[in-house]
Amino acid sequence: MIWLKRILISLLALLLIAIIGFVAWATLGKQQPEALAQAALQPSNNVQIETDNGYTMRPGSPTDTGFIFYSGGLVTPEAYAAHLRPLAEAGYTVFAPQMPLNLAVFSLNSAEEIIADNPQIEHWVIGGHSLGGAMAAQFTLEHDAEIDGLVLWASFPADGADLSNHDILATSIYGSEDGLATVEEILESAVRLPDSAEFSEITGGNHAQFGDYGEQSGDLTATLSLSEQIDGTVQATLALLNAIEEKE
Repeated sequence: MIWLKRILISLLALLLIAIIGFVAWATLGKQQPEALAQAALQPSNNVQIETDNGYTMRPGSPTDTGFIFYSGGLVTPEAYAAHLRPLAEAGYTVFAPQMPLNLAVFSLNSAEEIIADNPQIEHWVIGGHSLGGAMAAQFTLEHDAEIDGLVLWASFPADGADLSNHDILATSIYGSEDGLATVEEILESAVRLPDSAEFSEITGGNHAQFGDYGEQSGDLTATLSLSEQIDGTVQATLALLNAIEEKE
């Protein structure tokens, strides 16, 4: 039995090493916010910033619609502040929760607590970038009675997340120069979204510029500026949020 005990100890040691290595990779490899995102996190008379397990942007004159945003894999929520701030300035309350190890797959249901804690908000839209968008789609699949709209940035529902028969508004926003979520993959995902889903291509946009965290391995080079990609992303996202408001 001594040999069996030694084997078990060795296996546990290998598992511990693997866990430590994964945590170190997820922690040290995370993408941090750069200049535009950092500036967008400053409060103003029009938008209050609450920082608690992520951040919330609360407009001075809010609409009845809230937007929950799931960050991309290994990207901090703060890196999306420059893209999300204009939505708050347009009157939409924005929630960007912090994910464990910056991976939304470990906290798929973060939106549940946000919805429960904000009963004054009547309509909910959820969205996300890359892995965060896939997890937002999965949340929508499991909570369709609570979600009115889905916004995907360089993302698509996983193979098992078929939303084609769900009564929601959906928008898929993608870049023509994305090396990680390719145009082909985005368009092929249309069968898993409602027929009414809008697809908005940002010509010259890439994967990393859906946030403000610098270059990303495997991505292609954008042929438009970060500010231009932010503008295109914001306008396509606002189109869905405004459509939710107009449905009242």
